[in-house]
Amino acid sequence: MLLACLLLALARSAAAAPRGAPPAKVLLSTQAVPSAKVVLVILENVDFKDAVAQPFLTRLAKDGALLRQYYAVAHPSQPNYLALVSGSTHDVFSDDNVTLDGAQLGDLLEKAGKSWRVYAEGYPGGCFLGARRGRYVRKHVPFLSFREVQQDPARCARIVDGARFFSDLAAGSLPDYSLFIPDLDDDGHDTGVSFADRWLAKAFGPLLPHWPADTLLIVTFDEDDYGGDNQVYTALYGSIVRPGAVSLERYNHYSLLRTMEDGLGVGTLGAKDEAASPIAGVWATPSPQPQPGLKTSAR
Repeated sequence: MLLACLLLALARSAAAAPRGAPPAKVLLSTQAVPSAKVVLVILENVDFKDAVAQPFLTRLAKDGALLRQYYAVAHPSQPNYLALVSGSTHDVFSDDNVTLDGAQLGDLLEKAGKSWRVYAEGYPGGCFLGARRGRYVRKHVPFLSFREVQQDPARCARIVDGARFFSDLAAGSLPDYSLFIPDLDDDGHDTGVSFADRWLAKAFGPLLPHWPADTLLIVTFDEDDYGGDNQVYTALYGSIVRPGAVSLERYNHYSLLRTMEDGLGVGTLGAKDEAASPIAGVWATPSPQPQPGLKTSAR
C-alpha cells in the first residue's frame, strides 16, 4: 500500500521525460552541468567490472549515463566518503572515528540558502556519534566527522533514518541535496554486490519511471575491493541525463563533488573539487546560465 501511494504521488508530481534517444558514447564535451537537485547513493567495496555486470546496475546505466573511467581516490572507505563531501581526504587513512575542522558541502548549501539531508539506514538519531549501532556505521556518514556538525543540534538533525527518504520523496519534500547511505547489508559491504544490486532494484527500481524531473540520481561505490586500480561503477539517472550516454573521460570522487556543486549552483570548497573537471557530455538539457556571486570558495 505504501509503495502504491508513493508511486501515485511521484506520477502526479514528476514531469515525464522522453527516454527514447539512442545510446551514444561520449569522449569529450565542455557542456556545463544542468541545474538539478541531487540524490547520491553510495554502495560499498566493489570494482567496476563486477558492479557493471549486475542486472539492475546494468539497467540503470542503460537508462541513464555510465561513467566508464571513474575512480575512487583512496583506501579504505572513510576517506572516500570524506572526499565526496569536502574535496579532501583530510589525511585520514583508516575507518576509525575522526573529528575534523574545515569546510564541507553542507556549508556551501546553507550559505546559498539550499537544503540538505542525510538518509542513513539504521541511524539511531539524537546526533549519535558512536562507531556502530546494529547494521549502521558512522564511518559511512561523513558529515558526522565534522566538528561544526557534531556540535550543532540543528545540523545534526539533518541526519535521519533512511526510511524517511521514501516518505519525503512521496511528499515532494526532498531537500536540494540528499545523501542516501544504506546499511552494511544493503550497501553490499557484508553481503556482496549481488545483494546490493537486488536491494537497489527493490528500493529504487519502482521509483525510476516516475522519478522527479528536477532531480539527478547518482549511484556510485566508495572504493573497489583492493583488487585493481580503484575503478568503480558510477551511473547518473534523470531527465537531465541523455539515456544510454557513456563517458570515456577519466573522473573521480572530486569530479563528482564538483558536478554536484555546479548543478546546485553553490560554488566550490576551494579544495580538490576546485580544480576537478565536472562531468560533461552526458547531459540532455541545455547548459544553464551562470548564477552570479556563487563561484566563491567557502573558505
